Amino acid sequence: MTHINVLDPGASPLDYYGFELRRYREGAGLTQKQLGDIVNYTGSLVGQIETARKLPTPEFSERADAALGTGGLLSRLVELVMRSQLPAWFQQVAELEARAIEICTFHTHMVHGLLQTKAYARAVLGVMNQAGLDDRTAVRLARQRIFEKAEPPVFWAILGEAALYQEIGDPETMRGQLAHLLSFKDNPRINIQVLPYAAGAHAGLTGPFDLFRFAGDPTIVYTEGYGSGHPTANPDTVKNCSLRYDHLQAAALSLKDSADLIRRVMEERYGEHRDSVGDPVA
Repeated sequence: MTHINVLDPGASPLDYYGFELRRYREGAGLTQKQLGDIVNYTGSLVGQIETARKLPTPEFSERADAALGTGGLLSRLVELVMRSQLPAWFQQVAELEARAIEICTFHTHMVHGLLQTKAYARAVLGVMNQAGLDDRTAVRLARQRIFEKAEPPVFWAILGEAALYQEIGDPETMRGQLAHLLSFKDNPRINIQVLPYAAGAHAGLTGPFDLFRFAGDPTIVYTEGYGSGHPTANPDTVKNCSLRYDHLQAAALSLKDSADLIRRVMEERYGEHRDSVGDPVA
């Protein structure tokens, strides 16, 4: 007799997901291999997800929902699964991102996680820690699904010019990341401004921070240290950081000028250099 791992669906969101996937699969009279063939994944992967040894992806969840007629259950659960895999100190931030109607961010040397490409996120997360890199990258990218909601938040990002030049990954990774930033140029809900070197001393010299605004709850300011996050709704802190953000927006380049600078850096610093016959050269 084949041993079937018995999951406790109350142990974690990942265990609950695996329990429900198995329940629906068995209810449909399908083996793991048969379901894998239908959704274009291996039966082994289906088994690993059912036994909470592998993270499901949003793509897998959508295909499994369609194949098993779950009414979208797995796609709803996968967001909880991904959030539960974040570091414990960051899970509250992901919840703030999911509930906010407006998010305002200021970062000096790195693109914000909600705007990162897969290659860029992988390069960031792989510094000093390669363990579970695929899953950790998928978990970070899953946060970006907030932009797919029927009512996504308005997102403002002020990015220090240094972040355009700090080569994270390789030139191809940076070219892809800057192209990704440019892809939001005509999206009124995702706005990216660059704070240029020419701004000199500015209101954000004390460090990066995020502002989360909600429909019926107080605004929250979030700052971060090594392995710890610090959200606060202290009215004085919120007032101070909101004023600082206003000044940072005033000092930053306009949306159009920011896009022009991003494009220029992408082409001049990370673009392919070609010889006289048009072939790429190192």
